[in-house]
Amino acid sequence: MGAQLRVYRQKIKSAQTTKKITRAMELIAASRIQKAQARVQASTPYARAITRAVSAVASHSNVDHLLTTEPEKVERAAVLIFSSDRGLAGAFNSNVLREAEQLSELLREEGKEVVYYLVGRKAQGYFAFRQRAAERVWSGGTDNPVFETAQEIGDTLLEAFARDAKQGGVDEIHVVYNRFVSMMTQTPEVIRLLPLELVQGEAEAGPELAKIEPLYEFEPDAESVLDKLLPVYIESRIFNAMLQSAASKHAATQKAMKSASDNADGLIRDYTRLANNARQSEITQQISEIVGGADALAN
Repeated sequence: MGAQLRVYRQKIKSAQTTKKITRAMELIAASRIQKAQARVQASTPYARAITRAVSAVASHSNVDHLLTTEPEKVERAAVLIFSSDRGLAGAFNSNVLREAEQLSELLREEGKEVVYYLVGRKAQGYFAFRQRAAERVWSGGTDNPVFETAQEIGDTLLEAFARDAKQGGVDEIHVVYNRFVSMMTQTPEVIRLLPLELVQGEAEAGPELAKIEPLYEFEPDAESVLDKLLPVYIESRIFNAMLQSAASKHAATQKAMKSASDNADGLIRDYTRLANNARQSEITQQISEIVGGADALAN
């Protein structure tokens, strides 16, 4: 009986230690989520505005630009996957990796070769464990993204998009990331970054802005405007996806750690009840032994 009581007390102590860790991680994630959410709210209007601007130039001009023209045949497609550097975030990474696998399967069914660009150590570990190659990996900084990383990713993707598929280039670029909806909801999302989909900017603009169709004049010409706007568009969309992914990760971590803390409370409560029962049984047994011994001496 005493050994069983010691086991229960060890389990209670272990659950209490785990609860301290998960509670601390929950508070850290809660302190970071406000700043991450503010960065998302500040970045999203600019990303939508630059998308509308590029769509307007492409739709109101007759220029066949490389980044807006649909290729006759798509041979290779790039998939950019945003994950996190650390775990303990519930289904955050598994959801985005599952969405990327579904997209890859769809692209392969269309006869396209898929190449991967990875952001975050979790995606890197996922591909390394399955011995699958990736063209380029960026890691270390997913919790607090910087614009320089988005510029580097954008330059790499544009350089690959400008090359011919037979020379190792790509004909399409897709992005898979977790979009921050609320503190409780983060949904994996897939967008085609290049070639630019003109309807995408109108859909994101909202119904009240989609009805406005202003007339544009381009100086010096539409092609020069596209040459300047498209790299900015790529960088802004990638940076917004990085911010969305970071905010989603912090929210998922807070939710997962809160659930772990609640589970630790439940374990502590259950093991405390079992320990009390074991202690009560031990005391009852000791009293019975004392009373039995006293009766034996009296007789």
